[in-house]
Amino acid sequence: MAKPPDPFHEFVLELLAGAGPISIRRMFGGAGVYQDGVMFALLADDQIFLKVDPALRADLSAEGGAPFLYLRASDAKPIDLGYVSLPSSAMDDPEEAAAWARRALTAARVAKAKSPPKKRKPKSG
Repeated sequence: MAKPPDPFHEFVLELLAGAGPISIRRMFGGAGVYQDGVMFALLADDQIFLKVDPALRADLSAEGGAPFLYLRASDAKPIDLGYVSLPSSAMDDPEEAAAWARRALTAARVAKAKSPPKKRKPKSG
């Protein structure tokens, strides 16, 4: 049975519409926000975290953005995954939110281009 639409996901789709066509896919306890197969935002605890490069991290941090930290299960060590929260001022300003999202898309595309291709496991059978 499919889960009903998440109201926060619907809000995010509307808020970031100015960045172009996006989709949201549930994963683990949150969700990823994608455009053209590139994940550029992470949704967790009703917050939007954007993929960052050093310049975007600095700009978001200057506006009050906080990093998304994953606590590793084995030792509870915080791991910075390279996402920083959208400033609160952008949460009710679609133009500002879309501008931040476009920068995050650029950072995500560059990061994806730099990462080595994933190896596929051979099919057993």
